[in-house]
Amino acid sequence: MGLLDGLLSQITDNVDIANLAAKVGLDPAQVEQAVAALAQAHPQPGDTAEQAAAATGLSADSLRQIVEQIGGEGALGRFAGLLGGEGAAGGLGGLVSGFLKR
Repeated sequence: MGLLDGLLSQITDNVDIANLAAKVGLDPAQVEQAVAALAQAHPQPGDTAEQAAAATGLSADSLRQIVEQIGGEGALGRFAGLLGGEGAAGGLGGLVSGFLKR
């Protein structure tokens, strides 16, 4: 969780995986997977929450709550960029795939 927490802290204050999990009523491991799926889905066409829901098995409503808690679509876009979800060469895109395979 430390790496995702570190990246989240770069885009928003007072948000970490454990606190986010408590706010949305999910297990921290589920939130970790959800955040990675949201970052991967964000640059894709279509509804980000729906795509992440399909990848994680969590409800789109839960994923929308997570997006809201981290600061909305703009913050999610910055997070996706940090992970390399927008095609950044040498980014941390492989990290996303690793979290989704858990």
